[in-house]
Amino acid sequence: MLSEIALYGAIETGLIYGLVAFGIYLSFRVLDFPDLTVDGSFPLGAAVAAMLIIAGWNPWLATGAAILAGMAAGAVTAILNVKLNILNLLASILTMIALYSVNLRIMGRPNVALLTEETVLTPWYDLNLAYHQVPVLLFIIVVLVSLFLLWRFMKSETGLAMRATGANARMARAQGIATGGMIILGVALSNGLVGLAGALFAQSQGAADVTMGVGVIVIGLASLIGGEAVITPNSVIKALIACVVGAIIYRLAIAFALNADFLGLQAQDLNLITAVLVTLAIVLPGVRTSVAARFTRKKA
Repeated sequence: MLSEIALYGAIETGLIYGLVAFGIYLSFRVLDFPDLTVDGSFPLGAAVAAMLIIAGWNPWLATGAAILAGMAAGAVTAILNVKLNILNLLASILTMIALYSVNLRIMGRPNVALLTEETVLTPWYDLNLAYHQVPVLLFIIVVLVSLFLLWRFMKSETGLAMRATGANARMARAQGIATGGMIILGVALSNGLVGLAGALFAQSQGAADVTMGVGVIVIGLASLIGGEAVITPNSVIKALIACVVGAIIYRLAIAFALNADFLGLQAQDLNLITAVLVTLAIVLPGVRTSVAARFTRKKA
């Protein structure tokens, strides 16, 4: 069984990765744009926020700058694709590789500690709550606000144009939609959300590291696919809720697997567990549909 601290820690990290899942939902599901930039924009958000906080900036302003930095990274990927006609997957890989050097330049070293600095969490520790409950409360608020704003955006005229671009770009252009601009905006927003997640992760963990983005794309996909396996995403709001639910379930599953002594798993098995969970999330909906169809045929 998980301890209370481990449980809250899993939920805390799940909420952060819920923001990553929002970004991946925008790029993969809405725009049909396979984007690996997130492996670079996640540590980019962490690096920008950390260095600005150390420089004396207000933590919320530093977090806002991290969002803008993530958006800039996403815009670069989209521009490489739209303006230079580089394959979307390759464009994102190029940006991701470049961001490794950019992040090292920003921090000046591989990692930066924030343990003695004031962060967005600092004022919340004055509340009459246990130390490990504070990040969960704050991140729930951030995720809910982000979910609401993203839902409202997707229901707006621009959001509908973006969804049309992802569904059928040729038809969207025929309706007068600037599909190139929609792709640039969508991928920028996607990585802005990932930059926000990176900034919050660095502040909650007390450090920013140049390698902290490795595998983030897989975690985001696991959250997205896992959430869709639990909640049928037949509307925008359900799809966004599924992102958060999937991220929390993913982190809880990881925590349970690592704490289950009979499995004998250790921290170095994290990638193996992730691969198994993603495989199950992809396969189970199809199995469920097949079983339901067989049951219906037998009943008929």
